[in-house]
Amino acid sequence: MPQRIALLGSTGSIGTQSLDIISRYPDEFVVEALIAGNNVDLLTQQALQFLPDTVVIGNESGYRKLKENLRGTKIRVYTGSDASCQAVSSDTVDVVIASVVGYSGLRPTIEAIKAGKKIALANKETLVVAGELIGNLLKETSSIIIPVDSEHSAIFQCLAGESGNPVEKITLTASGGPFLNWTSERLSNVKPHEALKHPNWNMGNKVTIDSASMMNKGLEVIEAKWLFDLAPDQIEVIIHPQSIIHSFVHFADGSVKAQLGVPDMRVPILYALTCPGRFVSDLPRLDFRKHSTMTFIQPDTDKFRNLNLAFRAMRKGGNMPCIMNAANEIAVDAFLNEKIGFMEMPDVVEFTMDNSAYVISPGLESLELSDAEARETALNYINKLKQ
Repeated sequence: MPQRIALLGSTGSIGTQSLDIISRYPDEFVVEALIAGNNVDLLTQQALQFLPDTVVIGNESGYRKLKENLRGTKIRVYTGSDASCQAVSSDTVDVVIASVVGYSGLRPTIEAIKAGKKIALANKETLVVAGELIGNLLKETSSIIIPVDSEHSAIFQCLAGESGNPVEKITLTASGGPFLNWTSERLSNVKPHEALKHPNWNMGNKVTIDSASMMNKGLEVIEAKWLFDLAPDQIEVIIHPQSIIHSFVHFADGSVKAQLGVPDMRVPILYALTCPGRFVSDLPRLDFRKHSTMTFIQPDTDKFRNLNLAFRAMRKGGNMPCIMNAANEIAVDAFLNEKIGFMEMPDVVEFTMDNSAYVISPGLESLELSDAEARETALNYINKLKQ
């Protein structure tokens, strides 16, 4: 029987690439539910192509248009966060691809875990915000998480067959984004359209800005801690501009394993759906003759302060990663709308971290409160910057 898939965040970058993979293997995968936030037109196209049982639009203002667009089909149309949670936890779903960007992916992912689903996780914020909570839930259910992020997929693959063998540390690679060699002065004048031009990867706006500011790598550092049960000192970051080596695992005997491939997110998406097996694919291959040089550079955390802020949040623990993530989401939105400059984004994050109530062991309700309060603090700080 084909795997029945609920796709959370179907109209985003990972969502559309996931559907590309699914379309290549019609005998192996069936779309059971499509869930998106705002893009009614694209969601309509996807629904008409894949004919899922259920479609959910998060933004209630798009519900009537979506329902009208799908009139005459047997597709059931719903709206709201509760409908999203019900869709991913349905008995008719085998696998949930969690690809929605940001904090909004937390609740549906938690419900999918409670329902015992296999989760292909591309929403790094879920583990950043609630890593301890998620870990405890996984112990209580039959649910499993397979990472989709290229770096975490690489670590996951390198650890295959290594059960019981001590890991000394892991190294997450980062492309360095479009501003790797820019001066701080030049970075102060960056415009959103410049930051959205990533040299290697095809990603949505939020993730692309996070990559340019190094916050994306900071989020991945915290995610790696929870995915692989690591101490903060066991995680390091190195700049690898070619994006060919996706990450390294260093073992206690001195050996190092790495996973390599072209920068194409469809490869880790496919692996997350098929592991421990591997399907034959026609996806692009790595040709070493075209990549004869690979370079590695220490991150410049004076220019890209978000990386250090993420390490600080990880070491502090509790609700601090939640606070950091909320502030960053507000900062990225403000930058994209040209309300603050590129170099002011870490200022927003740091101020919010310094001026938010700390909770050492938060539950879900406490995390939701921390998220809301951090967003308000960040917005107030941005408003003062504009005065």
